[in-house]
Amino acid sequence: METGKRRPESENELDADRESEYPSAMKAVVQDEFGQAGEVLRVEGREPVPEPADSEVLVRVRAAGVDRGVWHLVAGLPYMVRIAGFGVRRPKQRIPGFDFAGTVERIGGEVTSVKPGDEVFGIAKGSFAEYACAVEDKIVPAPETIGAGEAAAVPISGLTALQAVRDQAKLEAGESVLILGASGGVGSFATQIAKAFGAEVTGVCSTDKVEMVRELGAERVIDYKREELGQGGEKYDAILDTGGNRSLKELRRLLKPRGRLVIVGGEDAGKVLGGTDRQLRAMLLSPFVSQKLRAFVSSENGEDINALRELVDSGRLKPVIDRSFPLDRAAEAIEYLEEGRARGKLVLDVAG
Repeated sequence: METGKRRPESENELDADRESEYPSAMKAVVQDEFGQAGEVLRVEGREPVPEPADSEVLVRVRAAGVDRGVWHLVAGLPYMVRIAGFGVRRPKQRIPGFDFAGTVERIGGEVTSVKPGDEVFGIAKGSFAEYACAVEDKIVPAPETIGAGEAAAVPISGLTALQAVRDQAKLEAGESVLILGASGGVGSFATQIAKAFGAEVTGVCSTDKVEMVRELGAERVIDYKREELGQGGEKYDAILDTGGNRSLKELRRLLKPRGRLVIVGGEDAGKVLGGTDRQLRAMLLSPFVSQKLRAFVSSENGEDINALRELVDSGRLKPVIDRSFPLDRAAEAIEYLEEGRARGKLVLDVAG
């Protein structure tokens, strides 16, 4: 006589079994106000599991990336991010995080590109949780050559680096590029992508990160603590500024007459503007000078995430992971990032 659980006799019955086993609550990092990560973030063990919309996919998060943008949204700084739609008095997104790598658990009625059980990575709001919902066109199959922790570090910073190098700087083989902040999250990707495009890369970083940037492929590395930029009279076809603390005048002096400056971020202009004033001044000045001065906001799209996956699987792009933290220590990870000591990216090991 057969014993144990009866096997489902149809697909509909199988779906019903899955539904009955599906958790209604999850562990997640949450915040109800803006502020220092250690003060406003907490871990809840009974947060409701989100329900995917028709065009969305519910994923079980295995790992989540920690980037500078997460810090901005947790802190609510500069105040411009609040005005931009992320919440004026309190965060609209209660669970932080965007980058993720994980497994498809459930799909919306209009989703056709993935199915439950697929390993994917990409962008999902609220990725600092065991489950998160992602729009179908912001996820792609996970890279085959790296694990979930490394894959989760790629999407946001990788997209910014790819679009800065390819679409804004328009780098071509043989051109010279100076990358400020080459050891950071975006900078470490940009250094490798520029190299993959055939550019001659000069990276700028602090003393303890020089060897790392050299290993990423930079032909020359400048330790800004020991050497002034341009002291040898060098001029570059393009500059990618991910550091955000040098004046337009100084950066233009390092460019060739028809060079391109791409300002990726800015961190030293106070709580109100946070560097956006420098970006605005660059765009206003650009039409009146021979150099192209640009600032941009990256586009979140599956096509470019897939391009990053191809670069990873071809061996031309490898995420640099400084540290991995458990989900319970998400606040500590963000504070470590804020200190500016991280080499490359930080990740959260959500699955444990």
